[in-house]
Amino acid sequence: MNQRNEFAVEVTDLTKVYRTGSIKFTALDNITLRVRRGEIVSIVGPSGSGKTTLLNLIGLLDRPTRGKVFIDGIEASRLDEDRKSFIRNRKIGFVFQAYNLIHRLTSIENVQLPLIALGMSPEKRRELAKKMLTSVGLASKFYNRPFELSAGEQQRVAICRALVADPALVLGDEITGNVDTKTSAQIMGLLKEINRTAGRTFLLITHNPELAREAHRIVYLRDGLIEKEEVLN
Repeated sequence: MNQRNEFAVEVTDLTKVYRTGSIKFTALDNITLRVRRGEIVSIVGPSGSGKTTLLNLIGLLDRPTRGKVFIDGIEASRLDEDRKSFIRNRKIGFVFQAYNLIHRLTSIENVQLPLIALGMSPEKRRELAKKMLTSVGLASKFYNRPFELSAGEQQRVAICRALVADPALVLGDEITGNVDTKTSAQIMGLLKEINRTAGRTFLLITHNPELAREAHRIVYLRDGLIEKEEVLN
């Protein structure tokens, strides 16, 4: 097995400019950031500061105007769409505020989705999905569909889906935005436990200052710039 890079993600001189006719808006301005493997980093800042733009560029969902994005040591931002899809499937897990589960599928079927793209056998996919769901306390919910789960349970299924393919990096966009305070704390506690036991790397956008401080480091964005960084744990 090839050794993974020291950094799960690196961005250098990253800039994103949007243009509409003669109007130009700089969403990110020359950002440089490194996230070490096994680190939890919170991204915070006011609306319009560039948080989601940064996450989309790191997740290879958009192309930078200038600069580079490295995922697990691979320069990925300028690859063609097929190669980007390959990197996303194998190196990046996504967790969204709205969960983005497929409602006609059961929990175990939702979790298996990234493994289908890897060409894994059905038996192995089911085994891994069951293992992931059991690890987050959902062994009794294998065959429930999303509408039969609480908001917190749906988010745990989404976290399992993001982790099941063993990505180098997990990206989260306001993953506690649709749950109450108690469930938010439980989800963050789960991520910290996964980080502690499995060394998973998380880059998380949040508006919740208490949850942000549960990370190892906070990166503060404002007006498309890194305003400051704060090391916590």
